[in-house]
Amino acid sequence: MSNQPLKGKIALVAGATRGAGRQIAVQLGAAGATVYATGRSTREHRSEMNRPETIEETAELVTAAGGEGIAVAVDHLVPEQVKDLVDRIDTEQGRLDVLVNDVWGGDPLATWHKPVWEQPLDAGFRLLRLAIDTHIITSHFAMPLLIRKPGGLVIEVGDGTTDYNDKNYRLSVFYDLAKTSVNRLAFAWSKDLPEHGATAVALTPGWLRSEMMLEHYGVTEDNWLDGTAKEPHFAISETPAYVGRAVAALAADPDRARWNGTSVSSGELAQVYGFTDLDGSRPDAWRYLVEVQDAGLPADVTGYR
Repeated sequence: MSNQPLKGKIALVAGATRGAGRQIAVQLGAAGATVYATGRSTREHRSEMNRPETIEETAELVTAAGGEGIAVAVDHLVPEQVKDLVDRIDTEQGRLDVLVNDVWGGDPLATWHKPVWEQPLDAGFRLLRLAIDTHIITSHFAMPLLIRKPGGLVIEVGDGTTDYNDKNYRLSVFYDLAKTSVNRLAFAWSKDLPEHGATAVALTPGWLRSEMMLEHYGVTEDNWLDGTAKEPHFAISETPAYVGRAVAALAADPDRARWNGTSVSSGELAQVYGFTDLDGSRPDAWRYLVEVQDAGLPADVTGYR
């Protein structure tokens, strides 16, 4: 198989500014794809997240990895902007093979460990709009282009598998609803897409070493293990490239339809497709979370990465 199995394929990663979205775009690029990387943070303007990462940087990383990165500033809550984006992809490429709904930006809006009557409604509803409305709006406009040719793939990126989220409260009513809803969207798409030869999958990374998470623990990617002094279970964490490689593996799989309607993790797919994280390991964070962390056992990643 070519080391660029996605050469000639067109992908849209909605929410590609940082974290999982950035590396999903990069790993699709490494597999040869042309990737439209969208978000609200550009070199001229920061979103409400007020972070330094930009979509232009993401596009440059995609190109450096071997693909073609195209940065487009889009607020995915604004239907007109999303329609213009898809019209542009249609004009420039005439096709869309992979749609990744990764828009989030809700972390600063979450209030943890509080009952609903102690939660700020404005922030909570904004979180839901960012997590759910953006994905629906993007799918509404992008799917007609995606299904024009058979073989399309839609990936809904969330936090937690359906199995895990169904059994565990995610510490905030708004966060809980957002993350269960994203997985449910993939399930809904899986009912509409197969007749058009397309597939929908819900995908979650494990404990993600995003830019924000590294800052939270006061570490960099080079010394990330020092973060275990603050939280021992951080040892199971993974780079954003891991979930990026999961997306690339799904997109390159001619039998990807077998995953239609499922909810899977990067760790689960690594066991099937054989890819690794950047350090050569295969962390299985959600199994670890259930069997070790949630079980109250001491941190020990033996057998989990």
